[in-house]
Amino acid sequence: MPSKTRVMASAGVAIALGLTTAACGGSNGSSGSSSGGKGAFNAATTGIVNPSTAKGGTLNLWSSQDVDSLDPASSYYSFVWNTMRLYNRTLMAYPDAPGEAGLQLQPDLASAAPEISADKKTYTFKLRSGLKWDDGTPITAQDVKYGIEREWAQDTLAGGPTYLMGLLDEGQNYPGPYKDKDPNKLGLKSIQTPDDSTIVFKLPAPNSDFLYLLAMPSAAPVPQKRDTGQKYNLDPASSGPYMFKDASAVQIGKTYTLTRNPNWDQASDPIRKALPDQVVLTITTNQNDLDDRLVAGTADVDAGQTGVQAAARTKILTDPTLKANADAMTTGFMRFADIVSTTKPLDNIDCRKALLYAMDPTTVQTARGGPLAAGDLAGNMLPLNIQGSDASYDPYNLRQGKPQIDLAKQELAKCGHPTGFDLKIAVRNNRPTEVASATALQAAFKQVGINATIDQYDGSQDTAVAGSPNNVSKKGYGLLITAWGADYPTGSGFLKAIADSRNIQQSGNYNRSIIRDPSIDALFDDAQNQTDPAKAAADYSQINHKIMEGAYFLPFVFDKALNYRNPRLTNVFVENAYGQYQFDALGVEGGK
Repeated sequence: MPSKTRVMASAGVAIALGLTTAACGGSNGSSGSSSGGKGAFNAATTGIVNPSTAKGGTLNLWSSQDVDSLDPASSYYSFVWNTMRLYNRTLMAYPDAPGEAGLQLQPDLASAAPEISADKKTYTFKLRSGLKWDDGTPITAQDVKYGIEREWAQDTLAGGPTYLMGLLDEGQNYPGPYKDKDPNKLGLKSIQTPDDSTIVFKLPAPNSDFLYLLAMPSAAPVPQKRDTGQKYNLDPASSGPYMFKDASAVQIGKTYTLTRNPNWDQASDPIRKALPDQVVLTITTNQNDLDDRLVAGTADVDAGQTGVQAAARTKILTDPTLKANADAMTTGFMRFADIVSTTKPLDNIDCRKALLYAMDPTTVQTARGGPLAAGDLAGNMLPLNIQGSDASYDPYNLRQGKPQIDLAKQELAKCGHPTGFDLKIAVRNNRPTEVASATALQAAFKQVGINATIDQYDGSQDTAVAGSPNNVSKKGYGLLITAWGADYPTGSGFLKAIADSRNIQQSGNYNRSIIRDPSIDALFDDAQNQTDPAKAAADYSQINHKIMEGAYFLPFVFDKALNYRNPRLTNVFVENAYGQYQFDALGVEGGK
């Protein structure tokens, strides 16, 4: 989801993101202003629509995708990370601000930016005073350490990012707090808590992304006494302005109801304004029904933020009143297919290249809604809001938008399958545009003898289906239709989870192409040790070239999403770290 070495690379990245967002608005003749007003088409991409300080009412979020987990250690869905800002706080966080300002990390639980040692390997934070959990007990440095240690418990809490685990283990082979022999279950040596308000991180080497990692939900504190392992997902503690009051507040697959946390103090939180009295997230399996509710005004925001479907898109874009409440936002995501390099015959690079040449990029883009709703054709795997990207890099000539039948057949001959081969495509069943993408690929591949079948699976089971290498192998999947956004806006934030061999997991895996290239791993290490953002960007550019040369992915589009905002909403803006409406900034007009 987001990225940035905020301390060193944020300025360049922020400028890139700001220009991307402005271009999106400008190309559609829209305008926005941070000073207010109901706005117009794309107004929330350039400023704040309908600013207000009015409190009260219920914010109604809806989603056609259930949450993957309410546990900060186990979630990897971007809309869930956005939702978690309502009840989770971290040492550092992105502020509630549009544009470049929203990319500058600021202290959240921390009272100030960290004190960093001369060798840039020791970070010392002091917590704000007066911090409390929803039950009134103090939030301590030990809670922060324990929450981070839970990342090591991958046998119990799979699914979330593991960046801190890879960075801070330092050869200790820490087993996680559930197997920790330390009497206080705080045995990770690289994090020290000399007192209740001080936390010290000892890094093995300088790391330009470290503060971004601490802004991810997986770095949120967890009170040890309330940790119930896998069941923590059903009753997470709150350090933010909202809480799940009781067991009825969490109805898996149905509704999630957040009410005010009486022990949250606005004076201790410089970021969140907590305007609504209540936030309700409702899950539906019917995206078209959700779109109808948005247009009718009974839903405020599609929490998934992946854009309305074709019928609603046409209705919104052809009605000036509805269009004034919509934004075609550049999300920072890419839509693509993982080519599983361990599935035969895709273990042969030439068979993988055949897929790239056989694909019809324009039909995939059209299946996803066309340039406005789907995004621009992608020729490589590094979005333009990431330093090191290059829009002109297109080694397979994908951006010309047509299948290249002759080249595909040449690659098939090279890999020993001149008449084609059978291929199985896996796709989430609750993502219509992903299913449509798979169908478009199926038709294109048929032209060169590649016979593709499509296997639809329950999207809520993604980490156990497409995220399990053993299951992928068992099912014989060759292509996995997916989407990815930067966990933090640097090349590492976007590429590391999907291309570093050391991130391959047996459950909750995101290196789904199974890329095992030591030279790529070495480039990630070199980039992490850089203090010059330009040098790190050069490493990420090389990684992008290597994964394209290895034909590990089918890039579709640099994603855009046409999202609708209920006109009653206040403080609506697109924050660039996630490329979504910022949920914890939203209010409802008149407090109703």
